[in-house]
Amino acid sequence: MSDLACPAPRARRRPALIGWLAALATVTIWAVWAVATRHAVTHDLPPAALGLVRFGVPALLLIPISWRIGLFPKGLGIVKGLGLLGSGAPFFLVVALGMQFAPAAEIGPLLPGTMPLFVALIGWLAFGERLGRIRVAGFALILIGVLCIGGHGLLYAGNGAWRGHLLLLTGACLWGIYTHAYRGSGLSALQAAALIGLWSFLILLPFGAPSLVRALGDGLAGPVIVQAVLQGFLSGVAGIILYGMAVDRLGASRAAAVSPLAIVLAAVLAVPVLGEIPDMAALVGITLATLGVVLASGVFGPPAKG
Repeated sequence: MSDLACPAPRARRRPALIGWLAALATVTIWAVWAVATRHAVTHDLPPAALGLVRFGVPALLLIPISWRIGLFPKGLGIVKGLGLLGSGAPFFLVVALGMQFAPAAEIGPLLPGTMPLFVALIGWLAFGERLGRIRVAGFALILIGVLCIGGHGLLYAGNGAWRGHLLLLTGACLWGIYTHAYRGSGLSALQAAALIGLWSFLILLPFGAPSLVRALGDGLAGPVIVQAVLQGFLSGVAGIILYGMAVDRLGASRAAAVSPLAIVLAAVLAVPVLGEIPDMAALVGITLATLGVVLASGVFGPPAKG
């Protein structure tokens, strides 16, 4: 009997290792996506056209899966369906518009940095999940960090950054809703990516197609192709699948434990790509938010049950 029980810990560790690797790959994609999106919406493409590229690629690549599950998968329900689709076109448009105002170094703390906060708050309010003292302290640090980052924009509305901050926080809330909706949807990561991609493409088609055609006519085919790879394949297919794998194997909170890496990577990439160097207040906010996310994720607490 004991011989049969010995392999169990290793069997449990393997899915966890896969989950952590998937989470690490996800935040790397998030960081590249954040910088690429800000560059695109401030230089080449309007948000609707960029969103059409973002969701057109996964809608095309995953159409066999969409065909099998249909536009309205059985047993999904309207509430969970809307929660899933909120991470598609609505999330992208809100975040892309916010990126037109907020510097790239501030996108990380305000978007992936606050996602665990919204995941935990929704879990607490909607599902009665308990929060330990360490996690509560982490959420407090996240809020202080966000205030350090966004305080200047909130006090001095003339620079417009406060609008970007509010929009990015709205996007983080939409992603928190998606995380819980995905966990209860019964869909695989691939099925969720296919469903989100197809619906978002259909929603954005009448708004993004004219501006995308104009961009191609203006000689921007090169940037469009680059964004199709970064936005469509990496973020639209690989990112959603990897995040789903991480949530499936680690749970929502632990999957968010590595999100501070997206904060650091986005800030580092923004220096050579966009020439944006964070000021001292933003650096303090990034540091506090990073520490807060680590504590709030529950990585130092006991393993989550269920």
